[in-house]
Amino acid sequence: MKTKIFSISIFAISVFLFSCGNKHDANNQKPTISLTNYKYPDRIKTSNIYEVNIRQYTAEGTFKAFETHIPRLKKMGVDILWLMPIQPIGQKNRKGSKGSYYSVKNYVEVNPEFGTFADFDSMIKTAHKNGMLVILDWVANHTAWDHIWMTEHSDWYTKDSTGKVIAPVPDWTDVADLNFDKPELRKEMVNEMKFWIEKYDVDGFRCDVAMMIPTTFWDSARVELNKVKPVFMLAEAEQTDHMKNAFDMNYAWNFHHILNEISKGKMNVENLKAYIEKDKTEYEKSDLRMNFTSNHDENSWNGTEYDRMPESYKTFAVLTFTFPGMPLIYSGQEAGLNRMLKFFEKDSINWSNLEMADFYSNLINLKNKNKALWNGDFGGDIQFINNSNPKNVISFRRIKDNNIVLVIMNLSAKPVKFNLIEKDVEKTYIDYFTNEERKIKPQENYNLKAWEYQVLILK
Repeated sequence: MKTKIFSISIFAISVFLFSCGNKHDANNQKPTISLTNYKYPDRIKTSNIYEVNIRQYTAEGTFKAFETHIPRLKKMGVDILWLMPIQPIGQKNRKGSKGSYYSVKNYVEVNPEFGTFADFDSMIKTAHKNGMLVILDWVANHTAWDHIWMTEHSDWYTKDSTGKVIAPVPDWTDVADLNFDKPELRKEMVNEMKFWIEKYDVDGFRCDVAMMIPTTFWDSARVELNKVKPVFMLAEAEQTDHMKNAFDMNYAWNFHHILNEISKGKMNVENLKAYIEKDKTEYEKSDLRMNFTSNHDENSWNGTEYDRMPESYKTFAVLTFTFPGMPLIYSGQEAGLNRMLKFFEKDSINWSNLEMADFYSNLINLKNKNKALWNGDFGGDIQFINNSNPKNVISFRRIKDNNIVLVIMNLSAKPVKFNLIEKDVEKTYIDYFTNEERKIKPQENYNLKAWEYQVLILK
């Protein structure tokens, strides 16, 4: 979520909140129903996720216009559609002429600029017919200033010492902070989430700034939502307690930031290894982490992958598909979107050249066909392989049953020479991208160009 004119790091906010504890959790309210196993069914084992920016997706910026793209996305291999908020946007304190998607005026209406409920229903049905899940972006932390709750339930909002309703973050001037100490608010929020499942058969939610809301709320909400149907839940956070019961997946923000720093030469392979080792101690293998090179926040506030990773964007895209976790593709990445989309104005994506579509389709196919790369418990653990250039070359394999995938990458802007040290890598592989046979031998010298990557499948 970003409603800012300038960028405030969600990562920084999440670190602060995790260290200080959830806001509004003074009552430490517990779920009313015991939590057992509410994880989503195993169809997610090979899933990828695709973020849909309805406003900017087409010139029309409507559900109907986006619906025409669904068969193309299906052909590309997209499995889960995450729709950015589709509700009406507040007028009061609006930023720009169009406002932020994350300034929600009514949780159970659709933005008339996007179309009607009938249009929305048709889009969901088309996605389901194409075998896709659809999750909605849910903004539980705050509302627009002209949401009806502001007059009917003003006590549901956070207030300062003078009794004035406040924004959750000073720069988020277009939204008012909700107070989750209020049981009535929690109950109504869940009811309004249920509306979309019961009436339109949506498959779950991506929960905006989830770390700014008590985990007890998310735990209770998951129980209630699963009474309607099994849902898939994504948290915009890196809070480990979210993954115990409430969420199936969260953001791999730290992984993303490390990739950005490696691209600038400020970090290296050792930082990635440390990240993985830390993740192993903090998360269960079944906990899914969302890997990405771009999303709406990064694109609109920090630059495209071409800005942040000008020579390495393909390398890091391959890494997001081969590292443990579920890969994300943002609207327009398959069209080589090389500019920052305006956040508060209309700014359509140009679809005239799908120059990266085959690349992403190839990566999706790689993940789908190789069990070692599957998500969570369904895939293989990552095993780093020692090499003679450990700061610049990352070499790892993932193994599941008889499927072995060996990944070797130069994560630097200069050509490298190296050898693999471990003996048991001596096998014959097929290079996934060239289809050439490769015999890998320990202690043999190999060369990689700047940012070159190789994904090798055991023959």
